[in-house]
Amino acid sequence: MPFRALSRLSHTQAVFMMIAVTLMWSIAGVVSRQLESAARFEVTFWRSTFTALSLLVILPVWRSADRRGGLQAPVEQARSVIGRTLHQHWGLLPESRAFWVSGVCWSVMFTAFMLALTFTSVANVLVIMALGPLMTALLARFAIGQRLPLRTWLAIVAAGAGIAYMYGSQMLTALSDTTASASGLLLGSLIALCVPVAAAVNWTVVQRSQSHGERIDLVPSVLLGAVLSALYTLALALPFSATRADIGWLALLGLVQLAIPCVLSVVCARVLKAPEVSLLALLEVIFGIVLAWWLANEVPGTEVLAGGSLVIAALVINELLGWRSRAGTLRIQTLNTDAHES
Repeated sequence: MPFRALSRLSHTQAVFMMIAVTLMWSIAGVVSRQLESAARFEVTFWRSTFTALSLLVILPVWRSADRRGGLQAPVEQARSVIGRTLHQHWGLLPESRAFWVSGVCWSVMFTAFMLALTFTSVANVLVIMALGPLMTALLARFAIGQRLPLRTWLAIVAAGAGIAYMYGSQMLTALSDTTASASGLLLGSLIALCVPVAAAVNWTVVQRSQSHGERIDLVPSVLLGAVLSALYTLALALPFSATRADIGWLALLGLVQLAIPCVLSVVCARVLKAPEVSLLALLEVIFGIVLAWWLANEVPGTEVLAGGSLVIAALVINELLGWRSRAGTLRIQTLNTDAHES
C-alpha cells in the first residue's frame, strides 16, 4: 500500500492494522528461539543493524509521501547542508536535546529486550514490558507533576502484586530445583525491567518537550536508537559466531519486527486515540506468549499465566475506565510508550 494511501485509513482499517503491528512485534521471542549459535550481544547487534538499514531506506520514502500529503511541516533551516539533508530525508535533529535522549532510550530498549530473552522466558519478558504505561504514568507524576487518578494508582498496585506473585513463585521453584537457574531468572528480569523504565523516560522527556512547543517524531529517533544500539554492542558481539540462518532470522526481526511495524504504528496512531493504541498494543503480550508456546514449545508456567493475567487485567481496566477522561489526549503520532523494542 503506498504511503500516501496510509494517511487515508478509516478507523476500522487502523484497528486491524494495529492488530497486525502487534503480531509483528510479537515474533521476536519465537524467532530468537530459532537461532543456532548467535551469542547474546551478537543477537542485539544484528537486529539493531538490520533495523537501522531498513529505516534508512523506508524513512526517506515515507517522509516524502508525508510532505506531499501535507502531513509534515516544511524542513527547518539547519546550521549546515548536512544537517538539512539529515532532517529532510531521515528526520534527524542533531540540535534537539530531547531527540537525542529519545534515541538513547530506544537503544536501551532494543538492547535490553533481546538480552533479556537470552536469560529468561518470552512470557516473563513480555509481562514485564507490559508495565510500560503504568511506569510512564508514575514517572510523569513525579517528574512533570501530572496527577494520577485513583484508578491508575490501583492499577499500579494490582500490577505490582501480579509481578510479585509471578516472580516470587518462580524464584522459590528455581531455588528448590537444582535444574532451574535462579540467577538467570533474576538477571533476565532485571534486564527486562530496563525496557519499561526506558520507555517511561522516553515518553516523559518527549511529552515535556512537546509541552514547550518542540515536536519530536519517534520514528527517526528509533533509527537513532538502532544505530546507537548497534554501535555499542559491536565490540561485545565480536567475534561473530552467527550462522547464515541466524543472520536471516535477525534480518527478519530488524525489518519485520521493528522497522515496518514502527512506521505503521505511527500511521495508526494518527487515526486511533491514545487509549485505543494502548489497549491494542497489549495484544503483543498475548500473541508473543502464544507464538512461543505454539512454535517454540516454551510453555508458560501457571504462576506466569496467573501473575501475567493480573497485570494485563489491571492495564485493560485502567484504560477502559479512563477512556472518557483521556478523550482529549494527543494521538500518539510521535509517542509510543510500549516499547517495542521490542
